[in-house]
Amino acid sequence: MTILLLATLVAAGSFCAGMLGALTGLGGGIVVVPMLTILFHVDLRYAVGASLVSVIATSSGAAAAYVREGYTNVRVGIFLEVATTVGALAGAALAGWIPTSALAVLFGLVLLYTAYRSFQAPEEHATTAPPHPWAVRLRLNGSYPTAKGMQSYTVQGVPAGFSVMFLAGILSALLGIGSGVVKVLAMDRTMKLPFKVSTTTSNFMIGVTAAASAGVYLHRGYIEPALAFPVMLGVLAGALVGARILTVAKTRSLRVLFTAVVVVLAAEMLYKGATGGL
Repeated sequence: MTILLLATLVAAGSFCAGMLGALTGLGGGIVVVPMLTILFHVDLRYAVGASLVSVIATSSGAAAAYVREGYTNVRVGIFLEVATTVGALAGAALAGWIPTSALAVLFGLVLLYTAYRSFQAPEEHATTAPPHPWAVRLRLNGSYPTAKGMQSYTVQGVPAGFSVMFLAGILSALLGIGSGVVKVLAMDRTMKLPFKVSTTTSNFMIGVTAAASAGVYLHRGYIEPALAFPVMLGVLAGALVGARILTVAKTRSLRVLFTAVVVVLAAEMLYKGATGGL
């Protein structure tokens, strides 16, 4: 197989991954790594490096739009990014020591959890609950636009959310994903932010987290431009198309499709990790 043909096939696969990620709100990185390792037999660490580059690219454009529209809580994002960046650096350092088979098993488990979370309905939180003292001191409480105008909300469980973000950073670096599922879980379930604020703030943070770990991968030579570039272009184009399709598609059908793909990839990653096939 020539390099040009490989790049074309990788870009096409990444396009599908980006489109699926945009349609479900879970990001294309969760599909890119198993796709590269299973279908194209790319070394897991090089697949993670390429995925991190695509996460940076796709996060940046959407994050700017969400900040402009007033959904993102920038102060919460910057505060929590301290934990995720430290976690990302720690995870990138650990990646060179953890066997690829163990990483594959971990990725498979994260994929299964992602499939489970994709069918969980977002919780509605009381926006007038007493804020955590740290939220008051750091001025983390905010507001976001709704159909009835700007809605104020309070931030709770700040220390617990900060701790979970450290884990999210480690997972992002080890597996090459934005770990948006973990970030949203921390902000939605632990810090009690409105769901739209949680998802948009998570998107704002994902690019920074990926950039922190990508620097370590680049230093170690795990980012191959010939692989990372078609992955980045494919995921970015797929995300743009997926965003347009989302307005007319049936959400339930999209989640079923995404979950089926993720479960198959998870089973394959778990099998290859357990048998040493990676």
